[in-house]
Amino acid sequence: MMKFTFAWLKEHLETDRPLEEIADKLTMIGLEVERIEDKAKQLAPFVIARVVEAKQHPNADRLRVCMVDTGEGAPIQVVCGAPNARAGMKGVFVPPGAYIPGKDMTLSVGTIRGVESRGMLVS
Repeated sequence: MMKFTFAWLKEHLETDRPLEEIADKLTMIGLEVERIEDKAKQLAPFVIARVVEAKQHPNADRLRVCMVDTGEGAPIQVVCGAPNARAGMKGVFVPPGAYIPGKDMTLSVGTIRGVESRGMLVS
């Protein structure tokens, strides 16, 4: 089995055709395309967000309670374990319901040491 990226393939083809059409043509000329994986789709829910407020968690020394501006409405409360979490910081926010491939988990709203967390800041 050989794997390669769409970007690599486009370096060798002079075309602006969509991936599905290129895969069909490759199959038609005898180069079987077994599957197409779009890794970017898994990360689509991940967004760059700005921490607008970061306070010490009331029940945990190593946690911070952050208010995060995702650019879509009111800030969202997130309990965060990063010691460098501070107002003005930008980071990657993952909302509840999103799948986190590296951890093989789907994020849900949780309560951490008595404080609700409606997402996760990841690094």
